[in-house]
Amino acid sequence: MTMLKKLHMTAAVLALSTTTVAAQEVEVLHWWTSGGEAAAVGTLRDALSEGGVGWVDMPVAGGGGSDAMTVLRARVTAGDPPTAVQMLGFSIQDWAAEGALANLNDIAAEQGWAEVVPDALQQFSTYDGNWVAAPVNVHSTNWVWANTALMEELGLEQPGSWDEFVAAMEAAEEAGYTALAHGGQAWQDATVFESMVMGVGGPEFYEASMVELDPEALGSDMMVEAFERMETLRGFVDDNFSGRDWNLASAMVINGDALFQIMGDWAKGEFVNAGQTAGEEFTCFRVPGTQGTVLFNSDQFAMFNVSDPAAQEAQAAMASAVMSPEFQITFNLVKGSVPARTDVSADQFDMCGQMGMEQLAEAAASGGLFGSMAHGHANTPSVQNAMYDVITAHFNGEYDAETAAAELVTAVEIAQ
Repeated sequence: MTMLKKLHMTAAVLALSTTTVAAQEVEVLHWWTSGGEAAAVGTLRDALSEGGVGWVDMPVAGGGGSDAMTVLRARVTAGDPPTAVQMLGFSIQDWAAEGALANLNDIAAEQGWAEVVPDALQQFSTYDGNWVAAPVNVHSTNWVWANTALMEELGLEQPGSWDEFVAAMEAAEEAGYTALAHGGQAWQDATVFESMVMGVGGPEFYEASMVELDPEALGSDMMVEAFERMETLRGFVDDNFSGRDWNLASAMVINGDALFQIMGDWAKGEFVNAGQTAGEEFTCFRVPGTQGTVLFNSDQFAMFNVSDPAAQEAQAAMASAVMSPEFQITFNLVKGSVPARTDVSADQFDMCGQMGMEQLAEAAASGGLFGSMAHGHANTPSVQNAMYDVITAHFNGEYDAETAAAELVTAVEIAQ
């Protein structure tokens, strides 16, 4: 069965369970604008449309979501919030604390969300005991995406250590390829950096520095080493990286121009959208040194308080569709992520998807599941942005590694 047929069948299934009310409509603010992301969000739009719920698209590209949050703040300040917003981590908690989010307890109880959503996600989906967001997926960030034809051409095995990873990139560079595809944007720099922190110091160091914000950990020798690894990676990035969008970096690997990309598993959606198959044209593995751990973030849809009954019904229909098992499979097959529900079968997922689901479960059971700093699941937006500034300044050569670690301590202290 083709993917298109599967998507149509799933849309039809969802339509049967969605109450059809004339003129129902959701205005959805999101930042899913790349090819793979647009295909994924289209599955939700189609499902709601089949159920009689209109979709008013409000995409805001760029910034890893930060640009969309700027637009959202302006809309809310003007008294005109969207009905539904893609949101991450602590941003959900901040808006809930302002009393801006609708209560989703009724639909959550009806569908038993508490029994199937992992506790680590519920930490962000709920506020003060109330459901305020519907998680659509779980992404993890500590992935490497690799072009298998280049690996074969260069005689490379999958690297399991930092030294082996560096040696593989050296081989690619010597052969005239870009070793590491990267886009010079603050959130992309931070996405790579958090894997360096985990790879250098392991779970205890990651939690102390990125979650607990311990000044000693932030300014430690291990943090200096994490910045030194960033300097090593910077040496393997091409000269045109500045400002490049992440999906264009993915395209470099897809097209065989670059060997590796360190990026969250939304990158897989770009490979799939290009007609490639995991284990054939591309492969995936954890950033060397981070094996056994998962740095996660979860895209969720928060529903803003609206007074119109039709809009409220449309919000309920959307929340219900997002959390249905059928949609969780359909969406995540296209998006590259794994379902937010633990009761979803992995049978339809490819090699990377099945690996992601298995490793997520193992990490959750072993204590190896940690919120992503780069994507708003380790600390507050103010601290996250302060870290962004230091990480990007260092990556662009403004600080050496020792200075960057010292600046990180100061920046976090001011931001708290």
